[in-house]
Amino acid sequence: MTTPLPVHERYPLQRAEYVMICLFWAFFAVLWSADALLSPGGRSVPLFPGAPVWLAVSAALVWALLTPPLFVAAGRRSVHPGAKALRVLALLGLAVVVGLAVDALFGWLRWEVFYEPRPGHRPPLSMLQRMSRLWFINQFIIAAAIISAGLARHYFRREEARRGEAIRLQAQLADARLAALRSQLDPHFLFNTLHAVSALVERDPRGVRRMIARLSELLRTTLEGSREQEVPLREELRFLDGYLDIMRVRFQGQLAVDLQIDPGLGEALVPNLVLQPLVENAIRHGTSKNEHGGAITIAARRDGARVVLSVEDNGPTAPAAPLPPAEGIGLRNTRERLAQLYGGAQYLTLTPRAGGGMRAEVSLPFHTGADLRAVAV
Repeated sequence: MTTPLPVHERYPLQRAEYVMICLFWAFFAVLWSADALLSPGGRSVPLFPGAPVWLAVSAALVWALLTPPLFVAAGRRSVHPGAKALRVLALLGLAVVVGLAVDALFGWLRWEVFYEPRPGHRPPLSMLQRMSRLWFINQFIIAAAIISAGLARHYFRREEARRGEAIRLQAQLADARLAALRSQLDPHFLFNTLHAVSALVERDPRGVRRMIARLSELLRTTLEGSREQEVPLREELRFLDGYLDIMRVRFQGQLAVDLQIDPGLGEALVPNLVLQPLVENAIRHGTSKNEHGGAITIAARRDGARVVLSVEDNGPTAPAAPLPPAEGIGLRNTRERLAQLYGGAQYLTLTPRAGGGMRAEVSLPFHTGADLRAVAV
C-alpha cells in the first residue's frame, strides 16, 4: 500500500489563487489606508508624511505573505474523525501564535517606524501588557479566518479530486466493459461464419473457397483495424459488405441486399460492429426462413441531431413484441454497448413490419470525428 502524498503537495496553490490573495489584501490595504487618513491622530503622531498609509500597506502586506503558508498549514492539519479535537486545538493554537506574533510586529512597526507618542501621553504598552489586555484579539480573528478559509479550500479541493477520480474510474470501468463486450462479439461472429462455411463444404466447394478468402479479409480487418469503440459509418459499411458477400455465397444468390444510405453520413461516428449483429439477426430469424429468397434493406438517415440506422428483412412476421424473450449474444452485446456509450440518448427497437418480417432500428446522437476534435480543443 502506497503512502499518500502530504495534503499541501497534493493541492498546491494555483497561480489564480495567488492573484486572488493579492487582490484581496490590496483591497484591505486601501480600506485601512482610508480609515487611517480619516481617523483622528489620538495619542500618536506620524513620524513622516504618509506614515498612516505606509502602516496600513505594511499590515496588508504581512497578511498577504502569511496567507499561503497558513493555507498550507490548514490543509496539512485537516480535521479527520480519528483526531478531530486535537487537530482543532492545533489550528486554534496556530491562530493564537500567529495573532500574537503579528500583533507584536505591528506594535513595533507602529511605535518604532511610523509613529511616536504625543507629548503628555503614556508610552506604548509592552508585549506582555498587550497580551494581558487581549489587544492581539483582532490579529487572532484574522489568522483564524485565514486558517478557516484554508481548511474550506482543502476540503473543496479534496472533494473535487475525489469526484474527478470517481469519474476517471467510471470511465475506465465503462471502457473495460466495452472491451469485454467487443471481445465477446468477435468470437461470436467468427463462430457463426465458420458454421456457414461448414454448411457449404460438400454442396459448393468453389463457394467455400470464396467464403474462406472473404473471411480471412474480415479477420484481418478485425485484428489489424481500429479498436476504437466508434468508427465512421463508411468503415462500418465496408466491413458489412464483406460479411454480406459471405452470406450471399452461403444462400447461393437467394439473398438480396438494398443499401439506402443518405449522402453525407459517411463520416458519422457509429459503434464499431453495430450493423453486423442486426444483419445477422435479420438473416437468421428472417430471410433464412423465407422459401422464396430473402431480401434485406439496410438504411442510414439523418434525423435532426440524430442518426438512425435500420435493418429490415422480409422473413415471416414475428409475434408483436418489443424484443424476443431471449436475445442472442450479438443483439444483447449490441444493446449493452449502446447503453455504455450513449446512456439514455440511444435506443434499439425490434418491431414487426406490416408486410412481413422485422425491422431493427438504432437511433444515436449524430457526431463526427471533427466534432470530437473541436470539443477537445
